[in-house]
Amino acid sequence: MGEFDDDADLTPADGAQPAATRNGAAARAAVGGTDPAPFTSAELGALAHLYRGEVYRSTLWRTRLDATTNWSVVTLGVAMSISYSSPTASPLPLLLAGMFITLFLYLEGRRYRYFNVWRARARWLERHFYAPLLRRETYCAPDDWRDELAEDYLRPDYHISAVRALGRRLRRNYIWIFSIQGLAYFGKIIIHPTPVPSAATFFERMAVGPAPGVVVFILGLGFQAGWVILTLSTWFSDRRRHGRPPPVVDEAAAETEPDNKAYMA
Repeated sequence: MGEFDDDADLTPADGAQPAATRNGAAARAAVGGTDPAPFTSAELGALAHLYRGEVYRSTLWRTRLDATTNWSVVTLGVAMSISYSSPTASPLPLLLAGMFITLFLYLEGRRYRYFNVWRARARWLERHFYAPLLRRETYCAPDDWRDELAEDYLRPDYHISAVRALGRRLRRNYIWIFSIQGLAYFGKIIIHPTPVPSAATFFERMAVGPAPGVVVFILGLGFQAGWVILTLSTWFSDRRRHGRPPPVVDEAAAETEPDNKAYMA
């Protein structure tokens, strides 16, 4: 993803706290116990297969994320090739490319929310089961992580909002794609068919059909500024939630939340 989204938080995207921990603790208290029993060897084997399945699903959805990014890059490349094919070629394909890239961003945001579910479950197991196992520590805690994982399987839900998903995809890929699209359009206007001699000529070339050049210019600035604002706002949101900016570690990994028990949002 371009950031290590260590989103080991199984809390639903709406912020509602799952009842799993409360229910699990109540059930253990009802039978007179406070500590969860360790897994049997058969259960450990089943848990290993479960982890493999979650890693496979997260890898599959990670590939789907790459597909929509590739579509955006190819679309922009084709539009630039058409617009820059000759000095008299129209810059309109670059504007149409922006519409298609916006659609691909929306699709990728939806795919990222699914990817986040599978990836977060795998990270939850890695953090609360495999890491303590490798350290020779107990993987059974008083506020048992197994209750939250079980609740997530019983009542699956997204763990990240659509806005945050779009913001993360913008930070990783799309803000740069939109930037290149905007610069390519601006460059086309100022150099073809001849270098712009004045501001009046610049706005004249910016006109699209009946829309005046000034209107198109303002809409273009608003279009690009909107993505920048969404990118920054979700970045600050993640920073507040995780206590620090997400570090760039591995393209296939996810955002770390070191001190927060909620691990998947």
